[in-house]
Amino acid sequence: MASRPHSCPTSRTISPAAQHAAATLADPRWAAVAARDAQADGRFVYSVRTTGVYCRPSCAARPARPENVDFHATAEAAARAGFRPCRRCHPDRPAGFDPHAETVARLCRVIEASEPPPSLDALAQAAGLSPHHLHRVFKAATGLTPRAYAAAHRAGKLRERLPHAGTVTEALYAAGYGSQGRFYEEAGRVLGMAPSRYRTGGAQVRIRFAVGQCSLGAVLAAASERGLCALLLGDDPNALVRDLQDRFPRAELLGADAAFEQWMAQVIGFIDAPRRGLALPLDVQGTVFQQRVWTALQAIAPGETASYAQIAERIGAPRAVRAVAQACGANALAVAIPCHRVVRTDGALSGYRWGVERKRALLDKEAQA
Repeated sequence: MASRPHSCPTSRTISPAAQHAAATLADPRWAAVAARDAQADGRFVYSVRTTGVYCRPSCAARPARPENVDFHATAEAAARAGFRPCRRCHPDRPAGFDPHAETVARLCRVIEASEPPPSLDALAQAAGLSPHHLHRVFKAATGLTPRAYAAAHRAGKLRERLPHAGTVTEALYAAGYGSQGRFYEEAGRVLGMAPSRYRTGGAQVRIRFAVGQCSLGAVLAAASERGLCALLLGDDPNALVRDLQDRFPRAELLGADAAFEQWMAQVIGFIDAPRRGLALPLDVQGTVFQQRVWTALQAIAPGETASYAQIAERIGAPRAVRAVAQACGANALAVAIPCHRVVRTDGALSGYRWGVERKRALLDKEAQA
């Protein structure tokens, strides 16, 4: 009996979906999508056939199957292909867009216009968010909780009114303090000195100071009872002293004692090695907006930088790039509030009140392991 011929095995046919999946997996852009790499945002977008949407590489949505993914050079290209923008990552908005920034900015205006400040529940209802979510979003955008923002705004109004008010009581009620008791509980922290002294330009306030030399040139450190109130850099020690006098025209400026010399040694060591940190209290005084900017600056880790536009986004004021730069320029606590870590959008170094070369030197120091 003749044996049957053995059939020859044939290669399996690869489906179009499997071919597409293989091509997607081989594309280097897939690795950015899988890692949700924010640094790839703005370089391309990807669309998902099954949902009809297109997303940023960093989108936090559930990962799509590679056989359903297509890549597009721009958001416009994805839209022309018939896809709509994802409502979660807003790929049709500029890179760095924060979907809550406008909401937070609007709530800031509500807080500033309200007396007494609205409750967290009231703000959450106005924003259409849960109180817990609003608290987290607001702090991420401004660096302050809603309650702390309201207190900072009230303190700013107080500082504006005190020098011109007939009495301290008149100024505190005009600024929105509901009682004298609450005001005097906060006065030292808000003003760095007694309200009556603040009204007279720092009269009778004692400020210790010392001038020394560090790797960046001359450095002046000054402290009130609350903590360091000035940390100035320059070439001319006498110019730094005159700057301090202009800041506190009626204060009593005292040469450093032995205890303050120890502070000065810590300051110089910190400037020469910024990564070690500065374990000294700060007496930070500024407007509400300046404090928001300075808080955001302190969140930038040594060795890292952020652009003025990124800082504006982080504090919930994306259009206030110029105001952010002005707040950096008004900073009187060099290195302690690291305005040197703010650069232009293209990464280039921009103006620095103590000189661009000092800014470059500080960044170089922080880049060292």
